[in-house]
Amino acid sequence: MPTSAHYKFTNRKIFLPSRSKVSGSDSTSYAVIFDAGSSGSRVHVFRFDQHLVLLPVGNGTDFELYVQVKPGLSSYADDPEAAADSLVPLLKEAENVVPEELRSKTPVRVGATAGLRSLEGDASELILEAVRDLIANSSSLKYEADAVSILTGSQEGSYMWIAINYLLENLGNKYPDTVGVVDLGGGSIQMAYTISEENAAIAPTVADGEDPYVEELLLKGTKYYLYVHSYLNYGLLAARAGILKVSKNSSNPCILAGYDGIYSYGGVDYKASASPSGTSFTKCRRAILKVLRVNAPCEFVNCTFGGIWNGGGGEGQKNLYVASFFFDMAAAAGFVDTDANSAEASPSDFKKAAELACETKFEDVKSKYPNAEEEDLPYLCMDLSYEYTLLVDGFGLHPRKRLTLVKQIEYQNSLIGAAWPLGSAIEADIRTKSILHEGPLDNGIYTMLFESDSSLSSA
Repeated sequence: MPTSAHYKFTNRKIFLPSRSKVSGSDSTSYAVIFDAGSSGSRVHVFRFDQHLVLLPVGNGTDFELYVQVKPGLSSYADDPEAAADSLVPLLKEAENVVPEELRSKTPVRVGATAGLRSLEGDASELILEAVRDLIANSSSLKYEADAVSILTGSQEGSYMWIAINYLLENLGNKYPDTVGVVDLGGGSIQMAYTISEENAAIAPTVADGEDPYVEELLLKGTKYYLYVHSYLNYGLLAARAGILKVSKNSSNPCILAGYDGIYSYGGVDYKASASPSGTSFTKCRRAILKVLRVNAPCEFVNCTFGGIWNGGGGEGQKNLYVASFFFDMAAAAGFVDTDANSAEASPSDFKKAAELACETKFEDVKSKYPNAEEEDLPYLCMDLSYEYTLLVDGFGLHPRKRLTLVKQIEYQNSLIGAAWPLGSAIEADIRTKSILHEGPLDNGIYTMLFESDSSLSSA
């Protein structure tokens, strides 16, 4: 079997399009992006005009087709064909909104994230190969073998940063006028924000095979130095397993009083039982701090947790958008409206919610937290405590720092999910147009360069 292909983003330079006229055949294009995450699989379909401006998909008014299925591909570790087959409904939905005459020109990508990264042996590659076969043999979309891959954490983080700043119309602004992103998935968490050229120049060198701390991007004429790091196994669902490991198959202070069960993650079962002395926010935090390794040796001036360089901070981190499970758990806890698309909150709000959850008995939790998913109920104390500790002790944020919790972003009177697939779609669209025109376009509309900057690669 061929090894998984990765899109290399290291020190990339992408020129987003400038305004110019093009022929009618180039005036609209589509991109189909599968997000194969640990908690489920989703398909996103986007449509662009010649200037890379989003257009409504199909004949509707929405700027994105979004459909999801559960569980994720990693749940089929022992059955690659079943994993691939789980994407069939999504593939059909995507093809139905792409005009027939454009399907052969429409790129399709499948980006698997932390769930597949964490599988042992060749399980992930067997699943990817089955997905490649499915799309190659059952789809009329433009398919390339390297379009089905496990995303690196840096790819996922940088795509997310591009997507959110694109929707906020920040691209092209000076770096202090962009927003930073913290994306808490099921298997990993990504942080991405722009830093100064001075901080980029002192970025630590990483070992061979590891993602660099800094990527260089040129977007709409503005050069950005993007700090991006992905923490594998520190996503919310993976962290549950790590926290339960701390108790060594015994009772755990993070589990709601009255609950005795099993938590399964990555094909492994963990004992999830309440402590005889009851649930405790303070004791739960102690267990979480062990998992985060906040006191791990730091070889640099500033670290987050686990000895990871934090990028040096600065104005690119001034406004932070936190997404995915941060929003979901805030809504479950009730301090964010479930119908809202975004909301302001602070780490201290997560602390207050965690303390209340930890005081709740399992027999009462369903009535007290009607917005929470049933499978999450035993872990509400753990999850909220983890998110607070991650923000304050892990990333060093002030407990009262205002954050934007985001699920969707308003774009031209429509709502688009705050997720990495839009960033991938933007790159896929530029890449496809470049290939169709036999290389980077020289007409002032699209130019895409993948270059290495020696000043960064040697830092």
